[in-house]
Amino acid sequence: MTFTMTSIETLSKPLQLPLTPGVLELINAHLSQLQPEQILAWAIEYLPNLYQTTAFGLTGLVAIDMLSKITTSPPPLIFLDTLYHFKETYELVEEVKLKYRTPLHVYKPAECRTVEDFEARYGQKLWESDEDTYDFAVKVEPARRAYAELGVQAVITGRRASQGGDRASLQPLEVDSTGLLKLNPLFEWSFPIVEWYITENNVPRNKLLSQGYRSVGDWHSTVKVGEGQGERAGRWVGREKTECGLHKDYFTMKKQAMRASAEQDHLPR
Repeated sequence: MTFTMTSIETLSKPLQLPLTPGVLELINAHLSQLQPEQILAWAIEYLPNLYQTTAFGLTGLVAIDMLSKITTSPPPLIFLDTLYHFKETYELVEEVKLKYRTPLHVYKPAECRTVEDFEARYGQKLWESDEDTYDFAVKVEPARRAYAELGVQAVITGRRASQGGDRASLQPLEVDSTGLLKLNPLFEWSFPIVEWYITENNVPRNKLLSQGYRSVGDWHSTVKVGEGQGERAGRWVGREKTECGLHKDYFTMKKQAMRASAEQDHLPR
């Protein structure tokens, strides 16, 4: 079946999954012409079982504020509590809950309620000894558990192309290796525009952002940035890393590792 730009209106509400490459291309061509508020309004109408995953960074906060003005029933929030967030981040979570009254689901690493629980299971400073396992334990597994328990089929993210790294070629809507739809409503916005919106609309923000931080994650992998440095320059300093793990394709990585291992086994000894 051949689609044209006008056939966007013929798509089912909500969308029938999985999406074919042609339908995904059609949707991205349409969404690329819209403003973030319009993308979010479209998503509410078309995306099935929609939630917003957020660590309460600036872009996510903009989306939360926009959604509060678009609908009286915004998509529920999912917060992945790694147990290693700054206290200012936890304070911000409470401030957002009070201001927006959006349903919030908090997920922690499996069978861990505290840092002590986590370190009893994995040891201290796991992020130094085995970063992939750390990312999987604090972000990926809790996210997959949340999606399974809540029946999530689509999520709103705070990713933007201007953040660089793996996000430089970001599209409005993506489908990951598990079939999950990821909507990036502010994919085209720059950091100054995000800051402008936050200030103009009196959106709560992390207090650390006025102390030299620009992107806030876990306390052990976040530092202040210098003048002229990129937005995410303070994350994972000294490491070849641009993603927190949540948006890393572990399925593909596992297949590649298995393929490499098999090829190694067949090499002449």
